[in-house]
Amino acid sequence: MAVRDLDAAIAFFADLGLTVLGRDTVSGEWADTAVGLDGNHARIAMLQTPDGRGRIELFEYLHPDAIETEPTLPNETGMHRVAFAVEDIDEALAIAARHGCHPLRGVATYEDVYRLTYVRGPSGIIVMFAQDLRQP
Repeated sequence: MAVRDLDAAIAFFADLGLTVLGRDTVSGEWADTAVGLDGNHARIAMLQTPDGRGRIELFEYLHPDAIETEPTLPNETGMHRVAFAVEDIDEALAIAARHGCHPLRGVATYEDVYRLTYVRGPSGIIVMFAQDLRQP
């Protein structure tokens, strides 16, 4: 995910329980080839989910300049969001609020199975929280 402020995005996801596995600055022919951008130069971080089974990679582009776009809507096609299972959605929302991130509309309950919501995270990323109500 491309972000405008790598440190702020790391702080947000780390507060939600993700662990930073590594940080680096990447550039060169291999990076141009992998990403498909000439002159690619970025600060990156790899984060791991608390269960150890998922990872996300964050990029802050130094060159070419990042392109600011309007915040995406939930129904736009393409990759615009990430979803997390959380044990306590209210706690996750409190953490998100400390970073200035709030639900797009509210918290919904799906068939007494899940409580879920979308928040607008750092750099406009849509972040879904889902709490399984069947878990003790």
